[in-house]
Amino acid sequence: MLTFKNVTVQFAGLTAINKLSFDVPAGKIFSIIGPNGAGKTTVFNCISRFYTPVSGEIEFNGKNLLQFKPHHVIKEGIARSFQNVELFANMTVLDNLLTGLHPTLNKNIFSIALNFPAIKKSEREAVARANEVMELLDIKELADEKVNNLPFGYQKMVDIGRAMMSDTKLILLDEPVAGMNPVETEKISDLILRLRDEMGFTVLVIEHDMSLVMKVSDYVTVMNFGQKIAEGVPQEIQRNPVVIEAYLGEVDDVAPVN
Repeated sequence: MLTFKNVTVQFAGLTAINKLSFDVPAGKIFSIIGPNGAGKTTVFNCISRFYTPVSGEIEFNGKNLLQFKPHHVIKEGIARSFQNVELFANMTVLDNLLTGLHPTLNKNIFSIALNFPAIKKSEREAVARANEVMELLDIKELADEKVNNLPFGYQKMVDIGRAMMSDTKLILLDEPVAGMNPVETEKISDLILRLRDEMGFTVLVIEHDMSLVMKVSDYVTVMNFGQKIAEGVPQEIQRNPVVIEAYLGEVDDVAPVN
């Protein structure tokens, strides 16, 4: 579904990503791990089209992703959640979810001002989709709650839910359990598995929590100093001495794979 081919990104002479290549298969959970500064978030920013590589190719479903502007990426089927939850704090859960459809709506201001039947129909469909997402996330009872009143774990779920609202094929999750307690982490890890198993999404994850990565991932790419140093299934990554030295710590510190 997503392919990086020898992608290099530089900032003022500093190489953030160096000839990075990987393939994300459809219907899988693919994780990118590595120490701080390894270039992981730069990968997401390239996919979201916030950054443009100096060389290399990025393809999504056979299309050259680099030809698209940032606001077109979601229309191609890529949605993103953020490490620092980027929600509208004083809006309700329902309204925050509805903003996830904004880039895909093709309505002009005159149609909205005159409240044409097509506008009413579009609004009903949007609310129905939001209710469906809330049902899937088991947060429907929070529809009218302002998000700034919610615990952080639920805010993360709303952020992920907003990414699910449009006709999404690939969901990018940037450190989805950062700052969470063990109970919240377990709930999000279960949600990530459901995104793949029950909802059919392909998921690309950046995460520091190795227990989550090893639990949910089908494949893992490991980065260090902008380069790929290892790739494989979680069991292979867990035992790779280069990975252990670069990031995971001592072998005894690594959580076992169930």
